[in-house]
Order: sequence, then C-alpha cells, then structure tokens
Amino acid sequence: MNAVAQSPASALLLDYDGTLAPFCLNRQQALPYPGVTALLQEIIANGRTRVVIITGRNAHEILPLLVVHPRPEIWGCHGLERLRKDGTCETPRIEEPVLHALADADQWLRYQGLHNRAEFKTGSVALHWRGLDEATAAEIRGQVLVGWLPIAQTTPMELLEFDGGIEMRMPARDKGDAVRILLDEIGPGVPVAYLGDDLTDERAFLSLGTLGLSILVRPAWRETAAALWIRPPEELREFLTLWLQACRGGPLRARTESSGPK
Repeated sequence: MNAVAQSPASALLLDYDGTLAPFCLNRQQALPYPGVTALLQEIIANGRTRVVIITGRNAHEILPLLVVHPRPEIWGCHGLERLRKDGTCETPRIEEPVLHALADADQWLRYQGLHNRAEFKTGSVALHWRGLDEATAAEIRGQVLVGWLPIAQTTPMELLEFDGGIEMRMPARDKGDAVRILLDEIGPGVPVAYLGDDLTDERAFLSLGTLGLSILVRPAWRETAAALWIRPPEELREFLTLWLQACRGGPLRARTESSGPK
C-alpha cells in the first residue's frame, strides 16, 4: 500500500460476483457485502483511484446492484462489453455464425429441459448449476457438454467453465484482454490491483503478472496465479480500508497479513 500512498493515481480492478458480493441464486439480489459499497464510494470520491468492474454479467446488470456515484467503468461479459462512465457502451459486432451457434446452444438446453437455468448475454449463453448438489451438477454438466461440444468444435465459439457453470461464448476479449487494455491506458508506474474469485479471473491474474497486485478473494483456498489470498467479507473490507487510508495518506491501521498459502 506504500506505492498507493505515494502515487497521485492508482487503479482498482474488481470482479463482482463472489468478490464484491456473495453468490445469490436470485442474481438480481446479489448485493455487495455489508460495508463494501460505502468503502468503494469513499475510494471513488477521494479521486486518486480509477475503479473498474470486470464481470461475467452484462455490464448494465451491475448498475442497480453497486450503487456508487459517479458510477465506475464496467467491463461486462468477461470483457466483451465496455460500459464507460459517461454511459456509452462498446460491444462487438455479433456475426451470423455466432448467432446461429447460440441458437443451437439454446435449442439443446430446451431439449434437455435446462432453459430455465440459462443466462443470455452479449455473444454468449451461460448455464448455471450453482446451489445444486455435486452429483446433480455433474449430471447437468454432462448433459450440456454432449450438445455443446460439437457446436463449439464446428463454429467460431469457445466453452468457458466458471465456478458453478459453463458458458458458450464468441472468442473475442476475455478478462485478461480487458486487463491488458486497461494497463496500456493506465501507463507504467501506477499502482494497480486486481481482485477476483473465479476461474475466469485467472486470465486477469496472468495478464497483470508482476505489473500489479493480484488477489484471490474466496472463503477457501484453491490453486491460483494470484499473489495473495483473502477471505470475504472481513479481509475484503480490511483491504479496501487499507487502500482508502493509503489514498488519504493516513496510517495503515488494518491487519495487513492474510493467512493461508500464497
């Protein structure tokens, strides 16, 4: 945090679900952990940190959940969408082969009776099994792959597994690409941190490398490319408090060590 305290500018790149907010079966009720919104609001208001949300959701879904002003920049659909602070949204052109592949993927889900577990996004469709027991989740995964693998192998699509589901998406930008683009914009010498929990965040950790601080935010440890591991919500709040204190130039009073493997 000394680098943040000594720099006139910094950047905080954050995943949403599982990182800033606990997972919720009703996705529209996945509000941030208590205290997190207030801390992010203060960090943004301080003016020294560029806050960017990088999420697997559609970018606009974050706005009613994370209510801070001014609102941060949001990269949605693992980097396919870019919702800027002024409200302009950049999305890729969806070509006909992609639309046909997504229609075929949707048809397979309907045939398997899984359509109600699907999430339709820009250039992708995700199937969720979070909340189900391990045997049922494995069975659903097998059902999906039987139909989706041939589609992915014969069309310009990729399969992306995440904690609690699988997604068929057009192979354009991912979270790692988003981080690389942001690093180019931010420039050298600016303190940067990326916080994420999911397997999809590993691409971002790898892109950040030694150019910033990568942090895995999860209740339980798993193998990761991240440099540090913290547990939500307490250690997440501690980290954000430290960041805010560094921006203000005040003493760093929160506990700075995180337990567990590094």
